[in-house]
Amino acid sequence: MTSLSTHVLDTAVGKPAPDITVELHRGTEQIASARTDADGRARLADDLEPGAYRLVFHPPSPFFRRVELEVELGDGHHHVPLLVSPYGCATYRGS
Repeated sequence: MTSLSTHVLDTAVGKPAPDITVELHRGTEQIASARTDADGRARLADDLEPGAYRLVFHPPSPFFRRVELEVELGDGHHHVPLLVSPYGCATYRGS
């Protein structure tokens, strides 16, 4: 079983970013969409097959209008946070 969650942090204000749309795609198909909660967190899927996926974030940045990541998911839970500000963005494989 493979699952995926995310967390969006607005580093310009030092707080979680609520109400951000995050999409999950496999190939050309969008398979999930979620909005971050008040703590900036979203759970995208709990029953994925291992493989390649694309995460698409629509962050609250005047410069970064869309951030896309391609990830290879294996068995288990995966957490992929996004840190974003008007001046930069970064991501990492969380735990």
